[in-house]
Amino acid sequence: MASTAQSVAPVIGGTTDPRRRTGGSKQPDPSGPQAPAREARRVPRFVWALPPVAVLALVFLYPLALVVQQSVSPDEGGTSIAPYGEVFASESFRSALTTTVWLAVGSTVGCLVLGFVLAMIIAFVPFPGGRAVAKFIDVFLSFPSFLITLALLFIYGNVGMANGVWTDLTGASSGPFDFLTTPWGVLLAEITYFTPFVMRPLLAAFSQLDSAQLEVASSLGARPARIVRQVILPEALPALAAGGSLVLVMCLNEFGIVLFTGAKGVTTLPMLVYSKAILESDYPAACVVAVVNIAISVGLYSLYRMVSRRVGA
Repeated sequence: MASTAQSVAPVIGGTTDPRRRTGGSKQPDPSGPQAPAREARRVPRFVWALPPVAVLALVFLYPLALVVQQSVSPDEGGTSIAPYGEVFASESFRSALTTTVWLAVGSTVGCLVLGFVLAMIIAFVPFPGGRAVAKFIDVFLSFPSFLITLALLFIYGNVGMANGVWTDLTGASSGPFDFLTTPWGVLLAEITYFTPFVMRPLLAAFSQLDSAQLEVASSLGARPARIVRQVILPEALPALAAGGSLVLVMCLNEFGIVLFTGAKGVTTLPMLVYSKAILESDYPAACVVAVVNIAISVGLYSLYRMVSRRVGA
């Protein structure tokens, strides 16, 4: 009887039972007559890419192509790169390029230093309302740049609160704060506005830092400066690199801050585009400056993406 049960068991529980092999029901044949119909209804993958590509071409590539075309179309007619030579040889372009670069670099350095210090205070120094301040950083990122400039004008403008308090106390006809219409005022406004763009990735990086490392370093007698240099700063470098690269790109293209400060002696590349196109009606020259500005921006953005990938930010 045992040998009979052993011989029957593979037949019942093995793979020879067609009901167990198919799960108790007959499965449809994938190569049956319905397979060609399913293949015919399958949409090629490139079809799904056509709508976003069409929208991108309409709202971005086509206007960009028009700008490039206008930059090689002088007023005399025809196609020529003469507008590039004229713009590159002009003193106004070289001055605007220099001003744009040093303002962008100076603002980026200021944002990195100030953002690093403020992010450390929020992340590692307990104080009432610290969590609310960290949440406010996210809200601040949505503010338009001219709003910060207007706030600075209300405080440090020629008729702002600081000058008003000074004239009331001293009886002077004017106050001492008149730097907002200078490059230093633009620099202050850009640092004020773009610092949260550095703080946000820093706060995210500090939230991943193990507090036990700080406690161990402190218990071993490390001073705060050494803890910052050897423990906190290495963890912050990826966020600093990514945030600094992003701020550099945005400062390069900033237009609203320079316009709203009223700094007439400060001409950046975006302001030069505005001046050439709106005030002088020199559209080929304006398009040349715009093409140069776009080329620099795309190059810096590519650098930002490369840095972000390498540091893992």
